[in-house]
Amino acid sequence: MNPLLVQSEGNIETWTLNRPESRNPITEADMIEAITENVERVNQDHRVRAVILTGAGKAFSAGGNIKAMVGKEGMFAGNPYELRNGYRSGVQKIPLALFNCDVPTIAAINGPAVGAGADLAMMCDLRVMASSAWMAESFAALGIVPGDGGAWLLTKNLSLARAAEMALTGDRITAERALDWGLVNELADPEQLGEVAHKLAARVAKNPPHSVRMTKKLLRESQQQSLASILELSAAMQAIAHHTDDHPEAMGAFLNKREGRFTGR
Repeated sequence: MNPLLVQSEGNIETWTLNRPESRNPITEADMIEAITENVERVNQDHRVRAVILTGAGKAFSAGGNIKAMVGKEGMFAGNPYELRNGYRSGVQKIPLALFNCDVPTIAAINGPAVGAGADLAMMCDLRVMASSAWMAESFAALGIVPGDGGAWLLTKNLSLARAAEMALTGDRITAERALDWGLVNELADPEQLGEVAHKLAARVAKNPPHSVRMTKKLLRESQQQSLASILELSAAMQAIAHHTDDHPEAMGAFLNKREGRFTGR
């Protein structure tokens, strides 16, 4: 069974984690490979302007495979040296891939997002959450730490106090609290989650793809670079943007109050 289902609708793709029987863990090799390979693919395809990431069945993602963890199997097997390398060559590929994904990503959190599943949602640029869903940064409660970059992701998406509350207690965060904390952009009735996520994706996809991708890059780099570095990178990207075919088309559409027809060139 394909671990990741990919569906296209116009310029928007939906990626569905497809392990509903085990609540969509992301630590297995084929799932890691599917996510990273699809990131590489859309980075080269300017027809794709937004990606929605969601889960099949009742869960968004349980994160790690608990049965494999208990049995010390797969990436959870071996001595400390082997475990360290297992994380580095395994699940840690996902945050690096999504951080470097040129295309804006939207998490459609359809159900529980637990541990690495909560982190997966935070790896996306935007988040829409079903009102019945919940999140939990549950690593400490299981006697482990967020091995997939969760500590970094939490502090980039929340205040330090809220990040500490999630990470140190492992408590569940309701959809309402996630919205109140600014962890998600919007809530939706469970049966309307896909529609709400697609509408948000369409608001992104209507813009020229080069300017969107470069703006995302600037947002990402601003998390770790100085103002001077961002200004230099912004100037270089602006020069490129001015010379795209989509720039004069966007200006003409704005001045004539019509929708733009963008080609990604």
